Amino acid sequence: MTDAPLLLDCDILVGHDVTTGRWGRPDDIAKVFAGSGISGGAVSALRAVHFDVPTGNDEAHQVADGNGWTRVPVLDLRDPLGAEKELDRQLASATPPRAIRLAPTAQSVEPTYPSFDHVVRLLVDAGLTIFLEGDVRKVGPPLRGLGARVVFLDTHFYYLGDFVLMARSEPGFHTSTRMLTGPDSLEIVAAEVGAERLVLGCRTPFHETRSVIRRLLSSKLGADEIAQAGSRSLTTLLEPAC
Repeated sequence: MTDAPLLLDCDILVGHDVTTGRWGRPDDIAKVFAGSGISGGAVSALRAVHFDVPTGNDEAHQVADGNGWTRVPVLDLRDPLGAEKELDRQLASATPPRAIRLAPTAQSVEPTYPSFDHVVRLLVDAGLTIFLEGDVRKVGPPLRGLGARVVFLDTHFYYLGDFVLMARSEPGFHTSTRMLTGPDSLEIVAAEVGAERLVLGCRTPFHETRSVIRRLLSSKLGADEIAQAGSRSLTTLLEPAC
């Protein structure tokens, strides 16, 4: 491709993954980006996902500022009262975030729990985009009818039809491209609900960043659609809600 599009990763994770023992260090992430053509993206801290939300979110803020990335704080769904306080702290900061990451599976919280519904509604009311981990078939339905802006970070191509069915009636539903590796998966989303619903996500450095990039750049999407998925969708989602 002669003129490579701007690429932004919506799913950067920094810190220690307690489930695998692997580390996502800022320098290593920057090296992956340099080798794959990614210019930046949205970063969250694994410390905040797993055990210490305030210091983890502060870590993500520091890393984002140091690298020109965008921070996406995490809330603890296991502690909805603490989540209220942390959200207030984030919104009161000098540069309030435009998105929040939720990790119900990692935090052992089912989408049917009151805490999940409560925190989601807080984020919708605040006009924030939700970056949501988990099986789209389970975490998607509770968000229907709320006017939520969501990026489903773990949409698998096996369950692409379920995403499309929901996205047809939910204009705020978007999907990361990370696991859409099946035949014509990206093309199906673009044809059914528009390329603006595709958001480049690589989960750098815990996933095969280069293979995700190759899949997008070698897809049957048009150049404008690739540019849309590569960066414009994320940029729009990180803008203040109208």
